[in-house]
Amino acid sequence: MRGSRAVAALRYAVLSVLALLFLLPFYVLLRNGFSSERLLAAARWRWLPDRVNADNLHELFANDSVRMARSLLNSAVVSVVQTLATLLVSALAGYGLARIDHRLSRLILGATVLTLMVPAAVTFIPSFVMVSTLGWISTLRGLIIPVLFSAFATFLFRQYFLGFPRDLEEAAYIDGAGYWRTFWRVVLPNSYGICAAVGTITFIGSWNSFLWPLLIGQDRDFRTVQVALSQFMSSQRIDLPQLFVGAAVAILPVLGVFLFLQRYLVQGVERSGID
Repeated sequence: MRGSRAVAALRYAVLSVLALLFLLPFYVLLRNGFSSERLLAAARWRWLPDRVNADNLHELFANDSVRMARSLLNSAVVSVVQTLATLLVSALAGYGLARIDHRLSRLILGATVLTLMVPAAVTFIPSFVMVSTLGWISTLRGLIIPVLFSAFATFLFRQYFLGFPRDLEEAAYIDGAGYWRTFWRVVLPNSYGICAAVGTITFIGSWNSFLWPLLIGQDRDFRTVQVALSQFMSSQRIDLPQLFVGAAVAILPVLGVFLFLQRYLVQGVERSGID
């Protein structure tokens, strides 16, 4: 009995230490964001700010050259639309690869998986030329449409649908439903776990994306939040307080989405069969 209590106490102690180490960067982010620039440039580290400088937050949204509020709105629109569209396209593609037996299915699956081995930076130039030709520079279409398809999300959906109970689908087939109706009426309503998992991964990736929005969002009205944060760093000066408080504001939506959907994220990856 005492041994089990000692093991439990040791386990909680280790978990507490790990939790503190995990939360430490967030504390440093808040500490630096609400401190004066003098404290950030000091030679000695201090755990507490010299004064809680709420003016940094006000100046962040009052800075017309950065337009943080507009950037947050752009990131929200891009991330939500990209997440929903990616879920739709990838779920349909994954279901087709898992259920439709065609002689080209393996070839298409292999080509899809092969794209995961290609660095994203390699495709930037042809994608930029295509977007520029269509006149989508500094538009929401240019930020969203070229990155809608996700080979990783498609593969996750395929793995999940391979393990989906066929009895439910066969019952729909007996009632006269085809692939399309079976997918919308039977399969998708029972796939909320994998949808939440893929949606969480896609939303976080889209929100944190930097290179593609930097190329396409050349007008300041179409900058995303990550590009806006980079405006505080220049060759002449780095505005550390504004940069840290902006990073703290930018991380809040992602943190909220992750905390709300983390249970589904773990369940979805487990059910997809990915080790």
